[in-house]
Amino acid sequence: MSLKQQVADALAAVADPAGGNIVASGRAAGIVVKDDGSVGLVLSVDGLDRVAAERLQAATEVAINRVAGPNTARIILTADRGSAPAAGAQPVAPTVPGIRKLIAIASGKGGVGKSTVAANLAVALARAGHAVGLLDADIYGPSVPTLMGVEGRARLENNRLQPALVHGVKALSMGMMTDPRKAIVWRGPMASSALVQMVEQADWGVLDVLIIDMPPGTGDIQLTLAQKLKPDGAVIVSTPQDLALIDARRAIAMFGEVKVPVLGLIENMSGYLCPHCGEASDPFGHGGAEAEATLLGVPFLGRVPLDIALRLASDAGQPGTGAQAAVFAAIATALGETVGL
Repeated sequence: MSLKQQVADALAAVADPAGGNIVASGRAAGIVVKDDGSVGLVLSVDGLDRVAAERLQAATEVAINRVAGPNTARIILTADRGSAPAAGAQPVAPTVPGIRKLIAIASGKGGVGKSTVAANLAVALARAGHAVGLLDADIYGPSVPTLMGVEGRARLENNRLQPALVHGVKALSMGMMTDPRKAIVWRGPMASSALVQMVEQADWGVLDVLIIDMPPGTGDIQLTLAQKLKPDGAVIVSTPQDLALIDARRAIAMFGEVKVPVLGLIENMSGYLCPHCGEASDPFGHGGAEAEATLLGVPFLGRVPLDIALRLASDAGQPGTGAQAAVFAAIATALGETVGL
């Protein structure tokens, strides 16, 4: 079977939002296989809004790349003038084929609960109906396998890593590829290269958003992410105390220097309600991250209180439930509105 026919068969499995598949409906046409192995076609996005058009483009790219190889799709988008309601400009091709939005969850320092926030935010976005991936970019101290309850090694199929599907989220971590009893002793460039490979060479499929749980600080991995992957934005996690906010400012400044927009701040460990006496206290202060967001002119996405139930759930590999889930659902809604999910 020729490569052109393989591509056509793969595209016939991509659903047309208006019904049927994109080959039978005529949305995908003019398939061409070039001498360099790349595949070109014309994809009509008539009648689709921006989000639907981006999803269709991503699904088409994934279908082609699975047959012809990574980064082989060359898609020309067409639409009748005014046919895409409220779409504005034509959809923009995602940096990583199949992934509409890349969002980094970062902090200026460790110990502020960034990974717990990233994992629960990913689950909240998935519960809201989005296709979500979660990449653990903390090469030296991966937490996602524990937080998401992932056991065993990541599978390799057709030379592509297969993320684990847990709690409705596709998750991948260096902790799924190494012995948890051994330290990873890599220099910065090697760790940065591993991060890029986990994004570009994993079989993520079609995602609305990939949440990247960044290591703390402002080093090689953060710079590599910003320069090579070009995320749509970063979310900064901080506790309310001044010591954490000092480092949060550094993280915000770093993303500003590499032209990655800061989508907002989240205040973690914000207040504590004693389960025995019911008294409320603020061991790390209160309102510091919100005040900092106002000062810096970035959105404040919400507060996550100290809660032993969330800690117990995280240690057990489960997302928060009840009141904790409601907190992250509200933050996910605010983030989705900010980034355009």
